[in-house]
Amino acid sequence: MRTINWQKSSYSAQSDGDACVEVASIGDDIGLRESDDPDRVVTTTPAKLRSLLVGIKAGEFDHLASR
Repeated sequence: MRTINWQKSSYSAQSDGDACVEVASIGDDIGLRESDDPDRVVTTTPAKLRSLLVGIKAGEFDHLASR
């Protein structure tokens, strides 16, 4: 069994430490999970994650964070 090293943003420390999204490399894929529900993992490819991050950096999803 291999160890998965989950990483969270340094910005997560500014809020509740148990309320963040974590990412990890899992083989050829990228895993995403919420720290308060670590058994539920969503996987994607590095290319798809890169596209999402470009959209996030461009502010395309800011309206979702203001709920």
